[in-house]
Amino acid sequence: MSAIDEAAVTAVFGTVKKNWGWLLALGIVSIVLGTVGLYMTFALTLATVLLFGVLILAGGVLQLVHAFTCRGWKSVVGHVLISLLYVAAGILILIDPILASSVLTLALAGVLIAVGVIRIQMAFQLRASVSGWYWPLLSGIVSIVLGGIIIAHWPVSGLWVIGLFVAVELIFHGWSYIFIALAARKAAPQEPLAA
Repeated sequence: MSAIDEAAVTAVFGTVKKNWGWLLALGIVSIVLGTVGLYMTFALTLATVLLFGVLILAGGVLQLVHAFTCRGWKSVVGHVLISLLYVAAGILILIDPILASSVLTLALAGVLIAVGVIRIQMAFQLRASVSGWYWPLLSGIVSIVLGGIIIAHWPVSGLWVIGLFVAVELIFHGWSYIFIALAARKAAPQEPLAA
């Protein structure tokens, strides 16, 4: 491999080309966790929602503490009110994670439908000038269908949708890391064989 090729590979992969095995292992672990998560969508939904509640509560508490260190700031009252809303939301999520998962799932369905409509609009705007304009169209239709399925099964869908999405994300995340690791392995300089 020439010095220019080596520099280009290093610019893309950095030290991953030498430590590709760790990235491969992370990809495999992500796939295993995602696959297990597919069979435990309710538990994964609750765990995700509880973690979300803890993070919002912690963020609210930290913001509240910070508000008391902001002397002379004219927006300190707004800062305190926002932090109290975060604290209240975090507490409500932790008190009733099932209700929170239903509300979050309904909001997610609404976002999917809105994103789908925007993608379809973009596809028709691109139709005259881009040959692959139908991909955003297809993506928009899929988003709308997913949002519709979630709403059609709501509130029961609130018990499994978030967990399903997290599990699927873990699986795709894992596969992407595996392919990156294998590409880094292929790009790594090969050790000469001992005679």
